[in-house]
Amino acid sequence: MAVAPFLTLKRHLKAPPRLVWAAWTDPSMIVRWWGPAGAKTLRAEADPRLGGRYHVVFVTPDGEQHDVSGVYCEVVVEERLAFTWVWITLPDRESLVTLVLERVDDGTLLTLIHEKFYDEAARDRHRQGWSGALDSLENFINQQAVNHRD
Repeated sequence: MAVAPFLTLKRHLKAPPRLVWAAWTDPSMIVRWWGPAGAKTLRAEADPRLGGRYHVVFVTPDGEQHDVSGVYCEVVVEERLAFTWVWITLPDRESLVTLVLERVDDGTLLTLIHEKFYDEAARDRHRQGWSGALDSLENFINQQAVNHRD
């Protein structure tokens, strides 16, 4: 039996896990960085508890609106967050995203694992999207860290 395609991306962020966690779980922060390069987030909802739901709507530079949602299936505050990933246009293609936050000397090592893709093309599109999103997250985190220095 073949293993479904998956991807793993890592980022070293110069901020504590509590700030990285908040960026993923606080809708007021999600709307400020979410999406691939150049995307604008229109709406974000998050209820980061076991069985809670999230929903994000964003527009990419080409004008296309994207709508993704899912359910939180693992929540360990400031350490681990796992959630299903379902596009409104492809409701039968559920995949799984897991975030692992590891405290390191000067910040947080973020590992994003996205698995159970329908095919390799879907994985490759998501690799591009997540890479751009993580760039945006890193810029957002750096800005927040600067703004909150004592």
